Amino acid sequence: MTIYRARVLDTPDDPFRGGTLRSDADAGLAVTDGTIVDRAPFADVRARHPEDDVVDLSDGVLLPGLVDAHVHFPQVRIIGGLGMPLLDWLDRCALPEEARMADVEYARGVAAEFVTSLLEAGTTTALVFGAHFAPAVDLMFEAAEAAGPRITSGLVVSDRLLHPQLHTTPQRAYDEGAELAARWHGRGRARYAVIPRFALSCSDPMLAACQALHDSLHGSWFTTHVNENPAEIAKVRELFGCDYLDSYHKHGLVGPRSVFAHNVHPTDAELGLLGTTGATVAHCPTSNASLGSGLFPLGRHLDHGVPVALGSDVGAGTGFSLFKEGLQAYFAQRLRTDDGVPLTPAHLLHMATAAGAKALGLDDLIGDLSTGKRFDALWLRPAPASTLDTALRHATDPDDALARIFTHTIRHDIANVWVDGTLVR
Repeated sequence: MTIYRARVLDTPDDPFRGGTLRSDADAGLAVTDGTIVDRAPFADVRARHPEDDVVDLSDGVLLPGLVDAHVHFPQVRIIGGLGMPLLDWLDRCALPEEARMADVEYARGVAAEFVTSLLEAGTTTALVFGAHFAPAVDLMFEAAEAAGPRITSGLVVSDRLLHPQLHTTPQRAYDEGAELAARWHGRGRARYAVIPRFALSCSDPMLAACQALHDSLHGSWFTTHVNENPAEIAKVRELFGCDYLDSYHKHGLVGPRSVFAHNVHPTDAELGLLGTTGATVAHCPTSNASLGSGLFPLGRHLDHGVPVALGSDVGAGTGFSLFKEGLQAYFAQRLRTDDGVPLTPAHLLHMATAAGAKALGLDDLIGDLSTGKRFDALWLRPAPASTLDTALRHATDPDDALARIFTHTIRHDIANVWVDGTLVR
């Protein structure tokens, strides 16, 4: 057993449902085989376990590991392509880079960079858009297995309106997905997700193949994009003759194991469907801002009971940091002057941790640092006299400290990261 002594901040109770930030100024977390078996004031935990080793983290802040609900593995090297709306950015930046994943050695390098970047940002769990090429997806899973984060991912499939080298057939999509799932679904911390790129690039037969694969894999996840950009939405309506979400729903792909990225421009009917089926939306605020997609209508989602977690998106976003995403989510709601949700620091931490854990069906394991949860955590220890160090020393209370963490944290402030009690960074 190891006892971690730290100042701990987490949100075991949903702030969107009346919960508040839990703050322990001097907590003891006893961890055995990666599980938190005791949590209380440090003096009490030490008294109950007087012979066990103590790791003193009291000169920083301990947070739950961050959970990224939407991030693209192949897009690490194209972050920062500014000045384009979604469809132009895809054509000029994202799709040419994604075609390079056909080169196994190129994909191997990107996979290593991707997994390292997750952990450097304090992200211990992620729902990952894989590649359009099965060998590249294998390489990403291999890199994650070696490095440690929890990954849910799979093959990305499309059969129209992309660069031709990214197209596949419904049968091949099913077969390659099934082969990948046989190797990776439930292996260690890996799980399989069925991933059509978006309805715009997928015919009804392709979405039917996705449904067949999803139904055949016990405990698989489903993720894709929806309602990101008005031009994209109009084209989907032209192709399918229905709301964007209905293009998935008619194939049985909207449910409690579904995570839809963006949803910046939903109809009320779509929000109602998301709420009644238990699907989650991954809010990617820096990507929405960078591509000019719009300001996310968080209040309308909450009114319909739609859970919302945070995603970095990566290629169209501005990096892997969920602290940055949380801050941008706060800004977006401030700019929605008529119906913006007044987000608190606790809301931001919840969306970056527990909400993502719940979206991925992992809330019994991770998302906060309660007894019985796995020890997935990050330790912030800013350098003396750094911006974050100065801000934290002058914080007036735990909520103020957390606000400063979301405002100021950069990669160098993250000293250590654990997954299942194992130090991975």
